[in-house]
Amino acid sequence: MKLLKSEWLREIWQYRELFYFLIWRDVKVRYKQTFLGALWAVVQPFFAMVVFTVFFQRLAKMPSDGIPYPIFSYTALIPWTYFSQAITNAGNSLVTNSNLLTKVYFPRVAIPASSAFSGLVDFGIASVMLLAMMAYYQLTPSLAMLLWPLLLLPLVILALGVGMIFAALNVRYRDIRFALPFFIQIWLFVTPIIYPSSLIPEKFRVLLALNPLAGIIDSLRASLLPGRSVDWSALAISVAVTLVVFAVGIFYFRKTERTFADII
Repeated sequence: MKLLKSEWLREIWQYRELFYFLIWRDVKVRYKQTFLGALWAVVQPFFAMVVFTVFFQRLAKMPSDGIPYPIFSYTALIPWTYFSQAITNAGNSLVTNSNLLTKVYFPRVAIPASSAFSGLVDFGIASVMLLAMMAYYQLTPSLAMLLWPLLLLPLVILALGVGMIFAALNVRYRDIRFALPFFIQIWLFVTPIIYPSSLIPEKFRVLLALNPLAGIIDSLRASLLPGRSVDWSALAISVAVTLVVFAVGIFYFRKTERTFADII
């Protein structure tokens, strides 16, 4: 494939130190001059969990497949928070870094990629909080918990693919930054975060799996919580869709990146 030719991959490898610098810069800027600092990585999903527990579990009586609802929702909110922030930051990254695009040459994909990878720091901190919560509820994870970091890979690939698409679109169409929050909000409700996927009728499960986040988040939840097993067929569909989204993201980004400096 012409847009994935080896010269481009070699160029990315040559600029690997720049990737590291941009990722570290994004991490430092995120917490610079903040009162809570890295605790924001826990505060956001934790308070979302509290709100969901009060309104959906206590008032709406939302089931949670026998798992305490705070744990049920928090295990999904960790990857969701990472994903939503990654595509938001990546989608706006080229516009906010326009001075770099017009002054110096480097692989443009480094900018949205740094936004996707820098969020992994928050993911790790929030995961430690999850283990503490599980200890509080006396839930002991099985050996399947080893899948938790492995299942992070398709989540990052999906975030990067979607982020590249929105980043490239945002350079040409500035109203993308207004549509992005609405798009993310809709995606939240079509993903089994607030509710279990068991609420979806069996005949619609395949359609649910076409939402790549559904299979990934369900698998992350199943890998950590006792009494649950990973639905490998749903995960396979989600991973396949993720790879398609990633390929489309690379294709569109590579096709349009030569015009970024002129348009921005």
